[in-house]
Amino acid sequence: MIEGKSVLAIIPARGGSRRVPGKNIRIIAGKPLIGWTILEAKKSKFIDRLILSSEDKEIHRTAREYGCEVPFERPPELAADDTPGTAPVLHAIDFYQQKYDYVVLLQPTSPLRLAEDIDNALLHCLSQKAPACFSVFEMNKPPSWMFRINEKGKALPYFGNLVLNSSGSEERGYLQNGAIYISECQFFIKNNSFETVDSTGFVMPTERSLDIDTELDFELGEFFLQKRENKHF
Repeated sequence: MIEGKSVLAIIPARGGSRRVPGKNIRIIAGKPLIGWTILEAKKSKFIDRLILSSEDKEIHRTAREYGCEVPFERPPELAADDTPGTAPVLHAIDFYQQKYDYVVLLQPTSPLRLAEDIDNALLHCLSQKAPACFSVFEMNKPPSWMFRINEKGKALPYFGNLVLNSSGSEERGYLQNGAIYISECQFFIKNNSFETVDSTGFVMPTERSLDIDTELDFELGEFFLQKRENKHF
């Protein structure tokens, strides 16, 4: 609990993956990908219940091996390629009959996320008196440096005006890293989203913001996780 509020944490993990087949239980740095998220979530000081939401029995088995509760099998209609990411969250909240105050979504594709990130994000959400929060990291270039390519192949400034200011005086830009999403349960039920005009952003270090979606991401994740593990010896 945090400040007397109960916290339900959900790890969503479908069996299907178009870019990297079977990625949620694929071995990375000696553990299945999902194992890294489970182990860190279990270290959290504030999570009251940690559960898996998946339709895949092999993922169920792996999650249980790492100490994650698997209270249900996710309905097939909530595990399709076009299923909104919020659907499993609403399903889990409803499964527990809305008995928790906060819901935390932890995607297994963020293996570099630490327990301290989860707990600090919860503390940040409450300190900001925000109903929802999601993790971000700082871009290494200002947003005004972004371009788009139109149908004729022309490179056009994304925000209308070309401003290549290298003085460092421009406003910083942040990107979601997909690692942590938090919301008051009732707020989430009402808005069906973690990302609203009332949400706050929790800034995570860039080096822990990798979101694994490609083979290259797996190689990068392997490198950083091995580097982290080697420090423990």
